Amino acid sequence: VNAYEAFIDGAKEGFETAIKIIPYLVAMLVAIGVFRASGALDLLASGLRNIVLSMNLDDRFIDALPTALMKPFSGSGARAMMVDTMQTFGADSFAGRLSSIVQGSTETTFYVLAVYFGSVGIKNIRHAVGCGLAADIAGIVTAIFVAYWFFG
Repeated sequence: VNAYEAFIDGAKEGFETAIKIIPYLVAMLVAIGVFRASGALDLLASGLRNIVLSMNLDDRFIDALPTALMKPFSGSGARAMMVDTMQTFGADSFAGRLSSIVQGSTETTFYVLAVYFGSVGIKNIRHAVGCGLAADIAGIVTAIFVAYWFFG
């Protein structure tokens, strides 16, 4: 086996795969930008806050939910939301700490599905979305409980 030729063939294949996934990446980044710029994220968070307050529950976790809602779509978008949460409320605030926990407890589900499934040409993702989102919800709920347990 000629190691150099094998390396060149692998590099060509990797470059072709990178070219294939660019449209999926662009579409995902545009969708995230539209979602944030439209105010839909803020509207969703305020609606959830009203529901939580109507049940006489602690609403401090709502301030970290933009990170949790963004994470299935984009890791960098969620990171930006986490930084924004920390700048607004403080890095040592409950919301700042919860945002950090959420970052480590969830996955970029739609990004992974779009990029990885798209790069290999899988069109029918069947149960992957449901399973991925169920895992994200479990991670978010667990992160909230852990934050209240450790940081009150």
